[in-house]
Amino acid sequence: MKYLCLVYVDEKMLENMSQAQSQALVDQSLDHDDALRRSGHLIAANALHPVRAATTLRARKGKILVTDGPFAETTEQVGGFVLIEAKDLEEAIQLASEIPPLRLGGIEIRAIQELTHSRELTKSGSNANSD
Repeated sequence: MKYLCLVYVDEKMLENMSQAQSQALVDQSLDHDDALRRSGHLIAANALHPVRAATTLRARKGKILVTDGPFAETTEQVGGFVLIEAKDLEEAIQLASEIPPLRLGGIEIRAIQELTHSRELTKSGSNANSD
């Protein structure tokens, strides 16, 4: 089963790190990604630019609204993601607990919901989405 691990970080903590501390975190994260890749668990992983570089879209009254930044002010922001393959939630938790930036915030684990287009359901004769 696929799980998305949303990596939340306190960007103020990141900004207050020395260059050496920041690079050590990057190195640890890349080493962890390599270990997940070698074990067959890693699908994709990336860090994100700071939240101040974000753009948010909303559809309101038939129009697209574009705003800078995130929707809400929070102390922790999504700083990256790790998409993994795990046999169950227990294994996903174990794998996510080793993601290095965990110490700067938290990690939200969400199972991927596989969607099936209605035209595919018609072909297979099924009436429900597959998981």
